[in-house]
Amino acid sequence: MLYHLLYPLHDVISFLNVFKYITFRAACACVTAFLIVLVFGPVVIRKLTELKVGQNIRDKEESVKLYDLHKQKQNTPTMGGLLVLLALMLATILWSDLTNTYVLLAMLSTVWLGFFGFADDYLKLKSKSSRGLGARAKLLGQIALGLFLGAALFLDGHNTTKLDIPFFKDIVVDLGPWYLFFIVLVIAGSSNAVNLTDGLDGLAIGSVIMVAFTFAALCYVSGNAKFANYLFIPYIPAGAELTIFCAAILGASLGFLWFNCYPASVFMGDVGSLALGGALGTVAVLIKKELLLGIVGGVFVIEVLSVMLQVGSFKLRKKRIFKIAPLHHHFQFLGWSETKVIVRFWILAALFALLTLVTLKIR
Repeated sequence: MLYHLLYPLHDVISFLNVFKYITFRAACACVTAFLIVLVFGPVVIRKLTELKVGQNIRDKEESVKLYDLHKQKQNTPTMGGLLVLLALMLATILWSDLTNTYVLLAMLSTVWLGFFGFADDYLKLKSKSSRGLGARAKLLGQIALGLFLGAALFLDGHNTTKLDIPFFKDIVVDLGPWYLFFIVLVIAGSSNAVNLTDGLDGLAIGSVIMVAFTFAALCYVSGNAKFANYLFIPYIPAGAELTIFCAAILGASLGFLWFNCYPASVFMGDVGSLALGGALGTVAVLIKKELLLGIVGGVFVIEVLSVMLQVGSFKLRKKRIFKIAPLHHHFQFLGWSETKVIVRFWILAALFALLTLVTLKIR
């Protein structure tokens, strides 16, 4: 909004020419989102507490040991993801070019999945259990979003069905019509992966910070012709504006971590984790960095794989590979403190982010 209001006046006030630069607006979006969460965080937490919007810990019947480890978190305010999404949306609206189709698609994806996350959280609170919206309903919502996103990109005419392969500059894979199903897989996978990781104080949001920072850089170079040509990556002109969207995710996540770090004063809830995961997946699809998402989001991938391996092993062999899944709880069962698990997973997330940026040069 500020871009549309102030940049046209740069001929009169030369300073306003700064609004032309994506780096300036991205930095402003990051700070704006951070301050929104920081300022309104205490108010939202207090209101959630008054409304008794508290977290329901897994039932004792599911896992007595896990309940004992987390029982002190019972009734901690949840659905704090609403504040994250509000900050993300406001910062993006304030600082981005709202005529950019990719920005609008990213915002729409975030709001859509946030709606399903909100429904899940609401049903958990209503039933006073850890069971909310069914997995089938959430999956249908993710599939619908993936199909819509794919259709919008094909109609836009600027998207191809080719996959850019990390580490190689001359190798691409054309999925043809199967690319539409691949988009669905990326959206559903990223959304559910962040949701599964959101089990310890600050673990998911800290990892989201690493991914958002990395994707802000990827959006910037993908949308810059000189950088894209130099790095042998697909040039996506409209993708540059997504730098601001990713910067807003970064700022909002940093602000939320202020309150969500151990011991958490508020939890994100599915309204935050599903939406943020889907938002990052959408950005990956829009700038043709779908496979890089699997590297930069390595922590999320590991968490999902731990669940898949656990379920598969138990069904086929009646034996468990891990003491419990997702993986972060397995390490708790091994005796690691919660803070140790969180920080070590953050370290892994930072290393995955660094490796992702390295792939730009090793091609």
